[in-house]
Amino acid sequence: MTLDNILEEIKKAETIVIMAHETPDGDAIGSCLAMKVALKQLGKNADVIIREVPKIFDFLPGREEIKTDSEIKRYDLAISLDCADFKRLVGNEYFEKAKQTIVIDHHGSNKMYGDINFVNPVAPACCQILIGMFQYFNINIDKELGTCILTGIITDTGGFRYSGVTPETFEFTAELLEKGVNVSDIYKRVLETKTKANFELMRRTIDRMEFLEDGKVTFTYITSKDLKEVDAKIGDHEGLVEIGRDVEGVEVSVFIRQKDEEENTYKVSMRSNDYVNVSDVCMMFGGGGHEKAAGAVIQGDIEQVKQKIMKEIKKVLK
Repeated sequence: MTLDNILEEIKKAETIVIMAHETPDGDAIGSCLAMKVALKQLGKNADVIIREVPKIFDFLPGREEIKTDSEIKRYDLAISLDCADFKRLVGNEYFEKAKQTIVIDHHGSNKMYGDINFVNPVAPACCQILIGMFQYFNINIDKELGTCILTGIITDTGGFRYSGVTPETFEFTAELLEKGVNVSDIYKRVLETKTKANFELMRRTIDRMEFLEDGKVTFTYITSKDLKEVDAKIGDHEGLVEIGRDVEGVEVSVFIRQKDEEENTYKVSMRSNDYVNVSDVCMMFGGGGHEKAAGAVIQGDIEQVKQKIMKEIKKVLK
């Protein structure tokens, strides 16, 4: 069984590194820190490699132990969390050189790039996979560990609002509440607290929003210049794609953010409300994700990127 194989590899390893995807969110960071705490209970000290952590996650237990790099060049075991594609894995050089690799993820588009792959696309968050795994490993899920886990669940379910939420999501949350985890505090920190830069980006996002295909699609963007002008930090652009999805009658919300000004590349985020599988759309551009939340990277200017995206979306709109 895969869980037994994972536990066996953990027990064998002397050096372990944990990592997640670029521009990490609460599920990625929460998963990494939760795994570090769990491994400590198993007698293992692991390094967490995350190069940019949004300030809103500074409250997480173990945040101060996150590293940007490591002196160890070849780990016995590398664990990738919440990352569907090796190319998006921060610290993938450590993953590539590790003696053994494990991928734990909840994205249906996962490319299965580990020696052991534990992928459950039904789970709404990687952290939800981990809590079941830790219970199987007889890990004591205390308040510290539970805070990391619930941060991931709240982030990726939008505070339990998205359709991917399962009965187990609420069962696990109830268990964490009994452990003393402060749900309202996590919710406020992760979903309600906004920076001034985020508000300014939100204003620009709304000002530029276009309604296409009889109002079924919204399209908007942020440039590198915008990010510089508002002095945006990592994480300040998160959540902007949700604005379009919340409009009545919208099926697909598209938000693009300029990633590299010189190469003119854009990070594309898509959300859907009902029937469009945006993961399939994003996979046409080498990306992926979930049925109702996905992303990709596309080269071109704003108009070119919009035309490429709309060409594919039109094929699946009713």
